[in-house]
Formats: sequence, C-alpha cells, structure tokens
Amino acid sequence: MRPESLGIIGLGAIGGSVAWRAAAAGVGRIVGYSPVPAERVAALKAGAITEIADRPEVAAREVDFLVLAAPPAATLQLLGDLGEALLAGPRWFTDVTSVKRPIVARAEALGLGHRFAGSHPLAGTHESGFAAAKPSLLEGAVVYVTPAAGGERATEEVADFWSAVCQAEPVVLEAAAHDRLVAWTSHLPQATASALAAALEAAAPRAVRYGPGARDTTRLAGSHPGLWHEILLLNRIPVLEALDALEAELGQLRRALTTGSVPDLRAWLERGRAFRRRLDP
Repeated sequence: MRPESLGIIGLGAIGGSVAWRAAAAGVGRIVGYSPVPAERVAALKAGAITEIADRPEVAAREVDFLVLAAPPAATLQLLGDLGEALLAGPRWFTDVTSVKRPIVARAEALGLGHRFAGSHPLAGTHESGFAAAKPSLLEGAVVYVTPAAGGERATEEVADFWSAVCQAEPVVLEAAAHDRLVAWTSHLPQATASALAAALEAAAPRAVRYGPGARDTTRLAGSHPGLWHEILLLNRIPVLEALDALEAELGQLRRALTTGSVPDLRAWLERGRAFRRRLDP
C-alpha cells in the first residue's frame, strides 16, 4: 500500500529513513514525532516529514498508516498509551523493534491485532538519531513482518507498505520463530562483540594498538546500551540458549588448547572458516 498520509513516531535511523523514503515515494503528508525536538526540526528541514507533531498521539491522528519507530520498552508503552488513538486513527500500523513476541502479544491483548502487524527491518546501524537516517537505508533490505491474531489483512497491508514505499523485501514470519532466529543472527553477535570489548578493556595490556581484527569484531559493541539492554532482556530465553551454544564452542577451544591437540584445534578452526566462507559465496 502507498498511503496518502503517514505518521511516524520516532525519527532515528530507521524511523527517519522510513520518513525520507516515503517522501521520495510521493506520500503527500508525513507527520513525524520525536522525543528529541532537534530531530523533529532536522527531519522537517531535510524534507523527510511535512509536519511536526509535538506529541505521539498527534502523529497517530488522522493518518492512513502509522509506524512506531521507538525502542522496545517505549513501543510497549506507546501501545498502551495510544490505545484509543490507535483504534480511532490509522487504518494500519506497525513497529520496527527487533524483538517481536512481546510487541505482538501486547497489541493482541489491547484488542489491536486486527490493525497491526509487527515489523523488523534488517537495516540497523550502531549509529543512532536522525543523523544516521538515509533515504536509501531500507532499499533491498529484508523486513520481517510478524502477524497478530486476527490481523491477516493488516499483515498484507504492512508487507505491501515495505515493498511499495520502501523498496524493501518483506518476509512474513511468526513472532516467536522470529525471536529465536534473531537471537542467533543478531543478538548473539551483539552480545559476543560486547563481551570481547569488555574483556579487552578489563584485561588487555595498556596502551596497546588494535588492528583490524579487534576493530572489526568489536564494531557492534559501539551500539547504544540503552537499546540493547532492552532487546537482550525481552528476548532473554532464546539468547540464553544461543549463549549456551557459544560457551560450548569456547569449551571445545579451551580443551584443544589445554591438551595441545593439533587435529582438534585445526578441526575447530576449519568449521568456523567453512561457515564464514558460506556467508560470502
């Protein structure tokens, strides 16, 4: 769907990019809200939005489509705070958080499932704010769309929005399956990068110069802790399962080093190498 009017609550990297892309796609009215006033002004000056909303409910009022582009805890809060506005306002709405099960469950509990489908664009960045937004950020990106009970039509409309307006590639996936998937593909890598960065900070020799290996593998550790502590806690059961598997792999490495087993160590390294090569065929 290509809405005539769009509301966006949250004008950071994803929300700002959605707004910018919608403007380029010809959506005539784009109402944007950010809790950071400077972001609202920046989005308006850049032409990403056509109107500034001074409150979230204003962005949800009298629009065809609404995107909640806030962190997970704030999105859960918004669903409750905007309950009546969401029932009376947009025909369809979605969110962009990377944890879906709690968001979808909250929408269903509030009786909003028939108008809602969750979304997770795989276009994130460790940078934040409207300064990190780009009109092209979502082009070609996979966007997981997670249905709510009774929201078959909403799922279709939300998926079509990502495809028609943002030029993204929607993939419909049940919320719990999504959360198990991203625990491995996104949340475990984030936790691993943060753990490595913390270990280097705590125990590495002082004044050491880090090469590209350390820089590349700790890049995700630069992500905003305020966002990631919410994600990891809301998806903690699948993340704990993934951490168990990582700890088992480190245990194999430790045993190979302890015993000095060349075959075991080579086999362990080769498994990792083979996986990495499959990522870039």
